[in-house]
Amino acid sequence: MSLVPIPDTSFVRDTTSMALINQDKNGLEAYIKQRNVLLAQKQEINNIKSDIDSIRSDMQEIKMMM
Repeated sequence: MSLVPIPDTSFVRDTTSMALINQDKNGLEAYIKQRNVLLAQKQEINNIKSDIDSIRSDMQEIKMMM
C-alpha cells in the first residue's frame, strides 16, 4: 500500500485501492468530542422526561386520594 498526498488537503490516496483517506486527526477529535456532548445532552433530556412522567404519576395518585 503506497499513499500519495493530495495537494492542499489532509487527504492521501491509496494507490492500491484508489481510496481517499482523511488524515485530519484534529477534525476527528473535534467530531468525537461534539458527538459525546450531544449524547450526554440527549441522556440528560431523557432523564428529565422520565422525572416529569414520574411527577405526573405521583400527582395523579395524590388527586385520587383527595
